Amino acid sequence: MAFNYDEYLRVDKLPTLWCWGCGDGVILKSIVRAIHNVGWDMKDVCLVSGIGCSGRMSSYVNCNTVHTTHGRAVAYATGIKFANPDKHVIVVSGDGDALAIGGNHTMHACRRNIDINFILVNNFIYGLTNSQTSPTTPQGMWTVTAQYGNIENNIDPCKLADVAGATFIARESVLDSAKIEKVLAEGFKHKGFSFFDIHSNCHINLGRKNKMGEAVETLKWIDSRTISKRKYDELSEEEKVGKFPTGILKHDISKTEYTDAYQTIIEKAQTKRG
Repeated sequence: MAFNYDEYLRVDKLPTLWCWGCGDGVILKSIVRAIHNVGWDMKDVCLVSGIGCSGRMSSYVNCNTVHTTHGRAVAYATGIKFANPDKHVIVVSGDGDALAIGGNHTMHACRRNIDINFILVNNFIYGLTNSQTSPTTPQGMWTVTAQYGNIENNIDPCKLADVAGATFIARESVLDSAKIEKVLAEGFKHKGFSFFDIHSNCHINLGRKNKMGEAVETLKWIDSRTISKRKYDELSEEEKVGKFPTGILKHDISKTEYTDAYQTIIEKAQTKRG
């Protein structure tokens, strides 16, 4: 079946408000193509976004959408999935939104293994609000809140999701939209919490201010830090420092999904009352 973007996007809202060269457009394209590939009806899809550049994602997708408050996207999405367990729920959130103010909600959604697809647009900075340090900002980088260089240890989102209990984890970068599309489609088919760490460029508020130049140079920096999981596994522990493996990093089908587990509680309660 031929792909028609007009069926998946709110074309009256285009062009987008994102900066030229922003990776968010690549991720938007990959999301709608992955939805097409798994055969979901857009009437059965709800995309939830938080605050930040990625928060605008919900404006452009032609399905049920909710643009929520800062850090609370996955909390809203949990309620939506809980009330509509037969529907497909996608969360799009930035690294500040998802891992700082929203870190608690993200952690517990992983722990519950609720069937939500969580797409982290990881550009290593608070892009929309002018360059504050985020939990993924590399050490030494300039931000408006660390003007002599960031001294904080940063979070590896995939390791956090793994420890917290996510059952599907993948990482890719906006350098290859086909790979993003592929891992999204695999995660969308997974029954449980699917976590996608997508490395994206903010060349305006990270790249330029750290003397990495424009979009292409920032993308080259991302490329220098990412490596396929197969090649990563062949590296020594010393060589792995500063590198992030890409591809599907975890796929566990052994755990019960949260809304399925809750259905058993409903059945037990109904049996007891009967």
